[in-house]
Amino acid sequence: MNNQELLPNLFRTEYQKIVSVLCNLFGIHHIEIAEDIVSDTFVAASEIWAIKGIPENPTAWLYTVAKNKTKNYFKRNAIFENKIVSEIKYNTPLNNPETEIDLSEKNIADSQLAMIFTVCNPCNSDEAQIALALNLLCGFGISEIADAFLSNKEVIYKRINRAKEKLKEENIKIQNPSKTQVNDRIETVLKTIYLLYSEGYYSTSQNTTLRKDLCSEAMRLTFLLIQNKATNLPATNALMALMCFHSSRFEARTTESGEIILYQDQDELLWNQELIDKGIYFLGKSSSGNTLSKYHLEAGIAYWHTQKKDTPEKWQHILELYNNLIILEYSPIVALNRTYALSKVTSKQEAIVEAEKLNLTDNHFYYSLLGNLYTDFDNQKARKHFETAIGLAKTTSDKNIISKNMQQLR
Repeated sequence: MNNQELLPNLFRTEYQKIVSVLCNLFGIHHIEIAEDIVSDTFVAASEIWAIKGIPENPTAWLYTVAKNKTKNYFKRNAIFENKIVSEIKYNTPLNNPETEIDLSEKNIADSQLAMIFTVCNPCNSDEAQIALALNLLCGFGISEIADAFLSNKEVIYKRINRAKEKLKEENIKIQNPSKTQVNDRIETVLKTIYLLYSEGYYSTSQNTTLRKDLCSEAMRLTFLLIQNKATNLPATNALMALMCFHSSRFEARTTESGEIILYQDQDELLWNQELIDKGIYFLGKSSSGNTLSKYHLEAGIAYWHTQKKDTPEKWQHILELYNNLIILEYSPIVALNRTYALSKVTSKQEAIVEAEKLNLTDNHFYYSLLGNLYTDFDNQKARKHFETAIGLAKTTSDKNIISKNMQQLR
């Protein structure tokens, strides 16, 4: 691997690790200092490696340079030393050249866990939490995040800065969560990671590479939680199972040109059996205890979608899971998805009655589903619903799928 390939890969895997350790050291009010030091480290790597070549152990090189830059900052910045040292949790004199910046595997894992619970704080909006998570926990740049949200760099830059300032105003501590804090905050943490994954899996952006990166990062953060005894909870394992099942069909979901392939048209041979097996494993781990989260139910639905054969048993299970999900946490989209399962178990006519009760007149999925339900039952109504759906759809991919459905009308 050459320098141009290695550095971006290392930036994605190591940037957030070093930032987490330094943020954990400096505290919430000095996040920018940690980011600057780590950014300078990668700039130095880019310049020096281009001249001297890639070192034998690139990761160790980055860690050493980051440590030295941190110590040098402490030594040369008197203002930092006089005003900030007292705030830092370590009592060791930070202007001592022998001070050790702990980049051990354990401290990296602990620091990342502390940062997850810091970033996923309900004092910020869902969108702000996701943007900050992408930036601080996943190492995504402003341009990449702007692409993820189909927004511009200025909006994302302001969103991230406001999120940081809000954490400072609330004086949120960067620390490993206590058992009480885990119980109080795990729902918010899992929700943020779930939204991060959804942004990758269901996003309207056409940047498919970034989409996979978002999903991978959400899975990495969830696995960090699973590796820690305090956060290795049934809901955490259920979320991991859900993501494994969804990710198993990633390669079969789109054509080479990026167009979405509908579930029934996917090539089962492209499904990743290893991820399906991992999903089954984590779903089994999630069954301990007495808690039932929405992630358990969604993971169950996702599991049945890894069984391609269209059997009555499959759709009966899916319908029952949707019924329980609606009771546990109702949403119009869940209710809409349930009606498709209902059509497979009972009839299209019954599903139409249930779907039309939802009256989601601003949602193209609603009209697209009605179009499918009316197909071969009342094709004139089906065409009308498909036309409305195309008018509401925002992406070319969605419009193309609806157009293909219309072409199948006789």
